[in-house]
Amino acid sequence: MKNITVIGSGTMGNGIAHVFAMAGYEVNLFDIFDAALEKAMSTIGKNLDRMVSKGSITEVEKDAALKRIILCNDLKKSVEDADLVVEAATENWELKSKIFKDLDEYSPEKTILASNTSSISITKLAAATKRPQKVIGMHFMNPVPVMKLVEIIRGFNTSDEVTRITMDLSVKLGKSPVEVNDYPGFVANRILMPMINEAIMTLSEGVAGVYEIDTVMKLGMAHPMGPLQLADFIGLDVCHAILEVMHEGFGHPKYAPCQLLKKMVLAGKLGVKTKEGFYNYEGGFKELVVSAYFTK
Repeated sequence: MKNITVIGSGTMGNGIAHVFAMAGYEVNLFDIFDAALEKAMSTIGKNLDRMVSKGSITEVEKDAALKRIILCNDLKKSVEDADLVVEAATENWELKSKIFKDLDEYSPEKTILASNTSSISITKLAAATKRPQKVIGMHFMNPVPVMKLVEIIRGFNTSDEVTRITMDLSVKLGKSPVEVNDYPGFVANRILMPMINEAIMTLSEGVAGVYEIDTVMKLGMAHPMGPLQLADFIGLDVCHAILEVMHEGFGHPKYAPCQLLKKMVLAGKLGVKTKEGFYNYEGGFKELVVSAYFTK
């Protein structure tokens, strides 16, 4: 493994590019929008500066990592020498399946195709290619440079060799990989999303307020972040999409997104990325923003 391509330069994509570059790999970071690529490099630079200020790395190491990242808006060119491609596009089946078809066509036969999907079936994505044995899930956690876990998801046809290579590679990134099988939501989101959904339902039924619900879970269960604040951090649209995938996959009503979550997504209150969700993030501080309208 030497050359890595990351597809998508958003929050997860730039974080994945960051950790690969820091581990000494050559990284092509692909996005169709030049502005998104420029924003990604700015974010990576700021995150590396923060590491320098904390003494985690030196200026020399920061500069070397930045030089290993090449920005690219040509998909075919970005994967022509790739040993591994990590797709980190929006959590949308139609988009991801199109990307995997193109990756299968453009990348060398040796290339392993990985997805950072948080819920979509790896087996289903692999079926869009002619190399299902070389398709695997690498579900990084947000923020990628900080969080240690990588869920390694085996599709039905993923080979033992590809699984071993991906597990070993994750360790080289300084991560702690955990191998799981391909079921809706895998492990992390199968457990996490119903909890978040239940917290939102608890709010909508008037059992307690945002602050109270999060405080109970932080002080009573030793969670570092309450479920409603965590939902804001993940993105309410992402939470909604994951729950929809699990609801469809399992067919059980407990996975159906609650009405309050649906309303907030429709209203564009998606959390941190829109500066407003269960909390208000304008000006760098948080205030409760959920109105009586949404909790009815």
